[in-house]
Amino acid sequence: MSVLVRVSKLRGGYAAGEDAIAGVEAEIEASQSVAVLGPNGGGKTTLFRALLGELPHRSGLVEVNARVAYVPQTERARLDFPVTALDVAAMGTYADVPWYRRLGPESRRRAHGALEAVGLSDRAGSLFGELSGGQRQRALIARALARDARILLLDEPFGGLDRVSAIRLEKVLSELRADGCALLVATHDIHDARSFDRVLCLNRRQVAYGPPASVLDAATLEQTYGGEIITLPDGGRAVVVGHHSHP
Repeated sequence: MSVLVRVSKLRGGYAAGEDAIAGVEAEIEASQSVAVLGPNGGGKTTLFRALLGELPHRSGLVEVNARVAYVPQTERARLDFPVTALDVAAMGTYADVPWYRRLGPESRRRAHGALEAVGLSDRAGSLFGELSGGQRQRALIARALARDARILLLDEPFGGLDRVSAIRLEKVLSELRADGCALLVATHDIHDARSFDRVLCLNRRQVAYGPPASVLDAATLEQTYGGEIITLPDGGRAVVVGHHSHP
């Protein structure tokens, strides 16, 4: 498989000399999924900004070999803005259209294709704010696909979704991986992280990176979350205190 993301000795932050993240070493191949675990303020967003080329102060190697797109949480999206699902998907084509031109047939074709890929072709004309939480999340993924992105950075995509919506979203993400996309998913759900190809643990520095079986042990989680992590009495599930996960 081809390596889509290569990071070595990455450190950086938002002010000179003040690192928000350090020591990140990772390679991510096409069709791989990576769960990015860490407490709030632990560096997940900082890592995403570095991969997007938006981190103001940075050192080390950051190599991306395909287009990258950020998919935010739907909870942070404007719901009162009068745009349709098709409009949202078409926003992914803006970077390829000169400012003085209106979106043409090719942009609309890409937007329709992206909505079809996430199972929303029948809701193209629906207002974004009228979609369910799961549908809004898929519309935001469609925006990334319309941009022809093969590296998707998803910020807690399952947050606030009911089980049915979560299952549909999991299917979409599985199909994207099958098509060769690399997925980096910021999450607090340690249980679900076990289903990813790789897990990256951050707490202002890289604590661990590798297959879930070798990363998700008590010692690593303690270093990652400290006092925020507890284990239920049966030992079957670790829980991050103060954060939600989908059912």
